[in-house]
Amino acid sequence: MAGTIERLKKCISVSNGEVGIKEAGAARDIMDSLIYEAVFTADEARKKNLLRLVIEIAKKMGAVPSSIQSIYEEMGRSYPGFTVPAINIRGLTYDVAKVIFRKANEMNVGAMIFEIARSEIGYTKQKPLEYSAVVLAAAVREGYKGPVFIQGDHFQLIRKNYLADPKPETEYVKGLIKEAVEAEFYNIDLDTSTLVDLDKKDLKEEQRPNFEAAADLASFIRGIEPKGVTVSVGGEIGEIGGKNSTPEELRAYLDGFKETMKSGKGVSKLSVQSGTSHGGVVLPDGSLAKVKIDFETLRKMSEVARKEYGLSGAVQHGASTLPDEAFHMFPETGTSEVHLATGFQNIIYDSPSLPASFKNEIYEYLKTECAKERKEGQTEEQFFYSTRKKGFGTLKKKWWDLPAEVKTPIMKELEDKFDLLFNKLKVGNTKDYVNNHMKVVAVEKKVADNVLG
Repeated sequence: MAGTIERLKKCISVSNGEVGIKEAGAARDIMDSLIYEAVFTADEARKKNLLRLVIEIAKKMGAVPSSIQSIYEEMGRSYPGFTVPAINIRGLTYDVAKVIFRKANEMNVGAMIFEIARSEIGYTKQKPLEYSAVVLAAAVREGYKGPVFIQGDHFQLIRKNYLADPKPETEYVKGLIKEAVEAEFYNIDLDTSTLVDLDKKDLKEEQRPNFEAAADLASFIRGIEPKGVTVSVGGEIGEIGGKNSTPEELRAYLDGFKETMKSGKGVSKLSVQSGTSHGGVVLPDGSLAKVKIDFETLRKMSEVARKEYGLSGAVQHGASTLPDEAFHMFPETGTSEVHLATGFQNIIYDSPSLPASFKNEIYEYLKTECAKERKEGQTEEQFFYSTRKKGFGTLKKKWWDLPAEVKTPIMKELEDKFDLLFNKLKVGNTKDYVNNHMKVVAVEKKVADNVLG
């Protein structure tokens, strides 16, 4: 670390908690070693200080954590013909984020979101501050400038916990929201759809536990968002993997939400179910079942959300394992945002470049640590497919330490995938659109004066 800090002192300064850039090129060059030290230092206080330092360097270098709210408000007025990809990165996060920013620079992409879900924060061992810092370090390293949209995905009330006692479950999620907003996640997707009560005969009463809990959490967000920033808040009406959503459910949720929240900005988008499931459905031989997505549901839901409520449109979850030829349908149906995660994980795990010995080490770990998750009748292939997302956290350092000859071909596969997705979702050349429809606000945060020793 001493060598990194000495090099850092030559290219940045810290005075009264504020970062200054003395030599931008050198600050960019040092980012690989600085973020590695920040993520893997054993001293927790030191870790937080270094992660915050990285974020502040990024802001000074022009990569600014931002809310997509004003973009989505404009999308609600006039759909611009593109669907925003929301990308969950579970492993090799710095390397993958660099690939995304590199491709974004090449294609002039401004409309894209980096996100991590409540569950992923746990099993990938990436707390919000770390996730923000790693993404922004990648932006600096690749010379990306402009707003960077970082999102809390599926900040979910777990039904079983909530029904046992709503207070501790709600307080936990509020604590997670607070931690995320402090880490400059200015986009939060609330998932209280787990509370929908299908035993009720009236749609509004079915949705009541959902919209009341969401309104409570949204009000909490409005109370802690920094001055000058309106956090983009998403809602959800149907548990992903369940029955397809309907316009009537959408109206019941949004009308009830508005009545309950009464004042303050509401949601900017709404996640719906149209036939996908998170991670896809894996067959006994380890291959994925073909997903049949109901794009007409997305079209209708986006139209109602936009025309009647001024929202950006409907959001699709669990889409990354769809066939490549399906993605052009999202902008064609007016979908405002699509969530992508497992497909990237599959590219990493299934790459012929990943050493068999390392993959076996992960699978042996999963056999022991996730044994209780094995369902009756599951083949070994199905078990590993459903649990291998949990191979990223405990073994995170080993993933980061993989040599270039392993990582480079994997990153090339991912780069090709992002190229395809950005083209199909029509987000190429959205940089000017984003810049024209929002004011970038860099929230002032202090770093520790002794962070450079």
